[in-house]
Amino acid sequence: MPQYVIAIDQGTTSSRAIIFDHQGNIVSSGQKEHEQIFPKAGWVEHNPVEIWDNTREVIGNALSKANLTRHDIAAVGITNQRETAVVWDKNTGQPVYNAIVWQDTRTQPIVDELAADGGVERFKQQVGLPLATYFSGTKIKWILDNVDGAREKAEAGDLLFGNTDSWVTWNLTGGTDGGVHITDVTNASRTLFMDLETLSWDPSILETFGVPASMMPEIRSSSEVYGKVHSSQLLREVPVAGILGDQQAATFGQAAFEKGGAKNTYGTGNFMIVNTGEEIVHSKNGLLTTVCYKLGDARPVYALEGSIAVTGSLVQWLRDNLGIIKSAPEVEQLAKTVEDNGGVYIVPAFSGLFAPYWRSDARGAIVGLTRFVNKGHIARAALEATAFQTREVLDAANADSGVNMEDLRVDGGMVANDALMQFQADILGIPVIRPKVTETTALGAAYAAGLAVDFWKDTDELAANWSEDKRWTPTMDDAERDRQLRNWRKAVTKTFDWVDEDIK
Repeated sequence: MPQYVIAIDQGTTSSRAIIFDHQGNIVSSGQKEHEQIFPKAGWVEHNPVEIWDNTREVIGNALSKANLTRHDIAAVGITNQRETAVVWDKNTGQPVYNAIVWQDTRTQPIVDELAADGGVERFKQQVGLPLATYFSGTKIKWILDNVDGAREKAEAGDLLFGNTDSWVTWNLTGGTDGGVHITDVTNASRTLFMDLETLSWDPSILETFGVPASMMPEIRSSSEVYGKVHSSQLLREVPVAGILGDQQAATFGQAAFEKGGAKNTYGTGNFMIVNTGEEIVHSKNGLLTTVCYKLGDARPVYALEGSIAVTGSLVQWLRDNLGIIKSAPEVEQLAKTVEDNGGVYIVPAFSGLFAPYWRSDARGAIVGLTRFVNKGHIARAALEATAFQTREVLDAANADSGVNMEDLRVDGGMVANDALMQFQADILGIPVIRPKVTETTALGAAYAAGLAVDFWKDTDELAANWSEDKRWTPTMDDAERDRQLRNWRKAVTKTFDWVDEDIK
């Protein structure tokens, strides 16, 4: 009898495989980073072939570390960086272009062209999203418009599209040898093409974008058996049974199954999701309406999401571009060398500003510089930027729901940073709670897969696995919090209207 479930977490900076036991504990894992490709300012790409090669390698690493084989694994769950678009030839299995990453801003002219008729909220009632470079739809159109021969192949029915969940699933289940071309409702809801009511592709929107329907994966629930791993793979014959976009997976892993349940994930970017139950809630405060999950034949559960483009990647920028730290964990030690931010605020609008502003014309800024400022202040301001942006998203969520959150469950790589988590609690004015298993993204995918094969009975059993590890409570007084927030909001305004015809 298989005792474990494996989750493939295909993220923005790396691919991981994590094996979980029945209690939701990590048994073993494998991880490998892939190259971040920046051909031009604002362009961000990944090599899909490298991603698939790394995925196979980390599966092998996770199994070997735990001395397990495919016979020990009940199911495979998949979670992924959403909105990152892959277009490939179904006959050869080769991508026609690199994956265009969710952070990429090259498609702004396409957004402007489509928004000329009806504005950026042209399709928002149907799909829950504004027109923005963030989502997959504009990326597909760019590939078809700019890659030689791509449109002709697409119209001939030879090209397939998917976010990285579809790419990994297709390859895992056989690729050109019978690979399953699917996606789940959570990933589909990030394309600009899925009708939130019907959970199907909207033919009129596809036509407006010039995207052939034949390219699109079949939309399935987040928890069902989609197929089995191909006989050529290490996990051959194991059911592939769960798919959730990374932020929805983290919500699922945090056991936020009740209406009003929420979590905030600290990764490359930050993403807060609030469960709105079976009701589609349209935000009036800059949040996105999305699908939270759908379990088999059950009704879909919806959510509001606040997406922040740059948080953990700001620390990477300090490391890779400025060289003021040698490894990401060093940022906390450097930040602790100073008492405060020295009056410095960093607004990391590298890809414009996402929630709650949605300003594609914004670009990053460091403000408040004086001769007093040193690299410790810069490090501290970088961490604080994550907390400030989260506060603005929380305010929007509170306004949309009409109910103030009493605490915030957190997960992701940055929650190991005590200084950041304490400042987060201080600037929110509510407790911040970290669970014992912080790899909630992979755990959520494992849960979805396990439910589909009866490895777990129901969501009550999953909720019982959740337990608190650490809690940070606010210590900052109201006057100081208000002062800091006032300065932050002033700094944000300095990033507006930067991009024009001469500056890209």
